Amino acid sequence: MLTALITAVSLYYLQVYHFYEEPKTGDTVTMVPLGGTAPEEIIADDVTSIDATSSPIRYRACFTTPMSTALLSETYRPAPGATPLTAPEWFDCFDATEIGAALETGQAFAFIGAENYEYGVDRIVAIMEDGRGFVWHQLNDCGRKRYDGTPTGPECPALPAAQESN
Repeated sequence: MLTALITAVSLYYLQVYHFYEEPKTGDTVTMVPLGGTAPEEIIADDVTSIDATSSPIRYRACFTTPMSTALLSETYRPAPGATPLTAPEWFDCFDATEIGAALETGQAFAFIGAENYEYGVDRIVAIMEDGRGFVWHQLNDCGRKRYDGTPTGPECPALPAAQESN
């Protein structure tokens, strides 16, 4: 019984705390313009982020921006189907349930922050009408195919040489 308890507590700690870096400030927020491919930095204040080296989709960030959602929608590429991934409870500025509901009701808009930030992973930026913004990494179509073993096909970029043998 003691071994099971120690194992459970250890697994919980590893998943929720151990792999994440301490929250940091000073990141920049970028989005891909309509008709473009290279991300551009946007005005973002009070950026706080967490990340982990154990997975390319553990990045989360929160920020504020004075830029209106109307201006952003006319300038940057939308991210249809964006679905925020949950963050550890201790990173309390990022509430995936609230963000997801706001995206569904049109109170927030999702944009491509960077395509293939890592192979098969896009950076998504969501901004609410009140100026709060959120960033997370999400698998794109090529990433989903890569991780479930489906052939990626010609519509996906070439797999980096370091990952070909994996």
